[in-house]
Amino acid sequence: MSDLQHRVVLHAYVTEKSMDEMERLNKLEFAVDRRASRAEIKRAIERLYQCRVAKVNTKIVRAGKIATVTFTKDFSAEDIGSRAGVF
Repeated sequence: MSDLQHRVVLHAYVTEKSMDEMERLNKLEFAVDRRASRAEIKRAIERLYQCRVAKVNTKIVRAGKIATVTFTKDFSAEDIGSRAGVF
């Protein structure tokens, strides 16, 4: 089952803007499979990082599909980012 989550969530997507959003808005960005839906992305993030996701926004860029994930107030994006390999 965890193999499926790793196919949906490819890796953390780190930019200067995403680092600012992580600190101010409790958000992280992930590169995800282009075919993944928002519900699949939410489920995969919650299972991989044992957290609660409040909202998922997606965008298609030249590099693929990027998901901006907003976490609930109970979970810190900085802690999850350290587990995801952002730092």
